[in-house]
Amino acid sequence: MNKFPFIFSNEPRDRLSRHLAFWTFWWLFQGFLYAFTPSIDSNVNYMARLPISIVESAVYLTAHMFLAYSLIYFVIPVYLLKNKYFLTGFWVLVMFFATAALSTFLSMYVIDDVRNALMPQHMHAPKRFRPSSFYMGLLAGLRGAITIGGMAAAIKLTKHWYIKEQRNLQLQKENAEAQLQLLKAQVHPHFLFNTLNNIYSHTQNVAPVASQLVMGLSDMLRFMLYECNQPLVPLSKELAMIRDYISLEKIRYDEQFDIHIDLPAETGHLHIAPLLLLPLVENCFKHGASNMLEQPWLNLQISLKENIMDMRLMNGQPIERKQQSGFGIGIHNVRKRLELLYPGKHTLKIFNEEEVFVVTLSLQLENIHTPRQKEESLLKSNSHA
Repeated sequence: MNKFPFIFSNEPRDRLSRHLAFWTFWWLFQGFLYAFTPSIDSNVNYMARLPISIVESAVYLTAHMFLAYSLIYFVIPVYLLKNKYFLTGFWVLVMFFATAALSTFLSMYVIDDVRNALMPQHMHAPKRFRPSSFYMGLLAGLRGAITIGGMAAAIKLTKHWYIKEQRNLQLQKENAEAQLQLLKAQVHPHFLFNTLNNIYSHTQNVAPVASQLVMGLSDMLRFMLYECNQPLVPLSKELAMIRDYISLEKIRYDEQFDIHIDLPAETGHLHIAPLLLLPLVENCFKHGASNMLEQPWLNLQISLKENIMDMRLMNGQPIERKQQSGFGIGIHNVRKRLELLYPGKHTLKIFNEEEVFVVTLSLQLENIHTPRQKEESLLKSNSHA
C-alpha cells in the first residue's frame, strides 16, 4: 500500500486530492460527452455547445456525488461488507431512484435557467413541466445514476479487497517470521521440559519457592511453544498465562510489590490472538517496577461484556526517570498486531504520566465453539434435562 499512496493512503491530503481528481475527471468527461448530443440545439455547433454542457455537467455533479458517497460510505460498509445482501439491494434501488429524481428536478428547474443564461435570447427554450419531460428526465437520471454508482462501488470494493489482500499477505509474512523465531527457540523442547521437571522434583521439598518458580516457568513455556502456533487461543488460557507471569514476578520482588488483579472467572468460548496482552503486562515490570526503589505497584482489571473485553492496566513509575522519546518495542508490536488482526475492532489508549503509566484496551473478541466445548455444552444441557 505504501507503493501507491495516492490511491490507498488514508491521509486527509491524499484522500482530498484523490476525490478532487476523480470528480474533476467525471465532470469534464460528462461535459465533453454530452456536448455531442443535440439536446441544446441541433443547429449549434459542438464548440458552441461545449461551454453550456460543461456547466450542465457541474450542476448534475451534485446528484452524482450524492449517490456515490451514499454507496461508498453507507450502503457498502453498513450492509454489503456485513453480508446483508437483501438490505444492500433495497438501499441500492432507493439510492438509484433518489438520484434519478434529483437529476430530474435539476433538469426541469435548473438546467433550463442555466441554458437561457448562457445562450442568446432567440435560442431560449421554454421550461419543461410536461409529464413526458418528467419521465424522460427520470430515465436519463437513472441511466446516469447506474453509471456513476457502478463506478464508485467498483472503486470502493476494489480498494477494500486490495487492502484486505495486502493485510493478509502481511499477516502471512508476520506468521512466517514468528514461526521461524519459534523454530529457533524450539531446540529440543522435550529435553527442556524434562530438565525443568527434574529440577522441580529435586526442589519441591528442599526449596518450595524455587520449585514454584520452575513450575510457573514450565507452564509459560509450554503455552508459548505448543499453544501459540494457533491464530486464536481461548481467552482463559491467555489469562492463566498472565497470572503465571505475574506470580513469577511477584516472587522475584518478594513482598515489596503491591499487586491488585481482577480477572473474569468465566470467559465462555471467547478466543484471542495469543500473547497479545502479555507484552503490556511485561512492560509494567520492565519499565515501571524494576526502576522503582520502593513501593512498586500494579493494578490490572479485565472485564467482559458479551464479546467485548475491556482491559485497564496501571503501574507506578519513578518520579525521576529517564525521558523516553517513545514506547518500547513490546508496545509497538502490540499496536501493529492489533491493527493487523483487529482492524476497526479495538481501541488502545496509553497515558504516560509523571508517576503512573496507564493502558486501556477495548477489544472485540471471537466467540468460537470448539468440538470439545460443544460436547461439554451438550453434556451440560442433557444433564439439566
